[in-house]
Amino acid sequence: MKSNFNDKQIQILEVAETLFAEKGFDGTSIRNIAKVAKINIAMVSYYFGSKERLLESLIVYRTSDLKNQLENLLQEDLEPIDKINKLIELYINRINSNRGIYRILHFEFTSKKREQNLQAFSELKKGNLKSLEIIIEEGQRKGIFRKDVIIPLITPTILGTFFHFHMNKPFFENLLNLKTEDLYNNYIKTNLTKHIQQTIKALLIYES
Repeated sequence: MKSNFNDKQIQILEVAETLFAEKGFDGTSIRNIAKVAKINIAMVSYYFGSKERLLESLIVYRTSDLKNQLENLLQEDLEPIDKINKLIELYINRINSNRGIYRILHFEFTSKKREQNLQAFSELKKGNLKSLEIIIEEGQRKGIFRKDVIIPLITPTILGTFFHFHMNKPFFENLLNLKTEDLYNNYIKTNLTKHIQQTIKALLIYES
């Protein structure tokens, strides 16, 4: 699926993202999207076909550069643990900047039927997992990382920590005195990211 969209397509995608995040996928119709985007309903169908295909295009639009960043990371001359730390930074920055689409993906698309319909989402997850596997296997070959790591559970550990923090935003804002959006975002970028990095490192590195 192409990742270079024209201005009209981008307008439709961004409206759809907002509505999906606010009303859920099931609660949003093509008609709603066309109305908010102030365009003819036929134009949405012309560009994207179905609502599922529209969501696939939205995934490609929002995540294609993450795929490129992960591929570039694999080529960098860094130790495996530094690559893992950088991968976590990329993940957290990306999710925090695009909370809408990731909330849709990780909280609404758990049903197998939808998963099968959303090939772009499946391909994205497989690609990201492959990048993670390559880094961890390099660390295992060098004798740095444990051999008994369950690699597919690393990503849910990263994402689960972020989403628990974000879904309990008022609690943590009050607890940690994060009175502004800037303070909240800065805490995610620094303290939360570092905590996740330390957690993943503890899972990967042999106990001394």
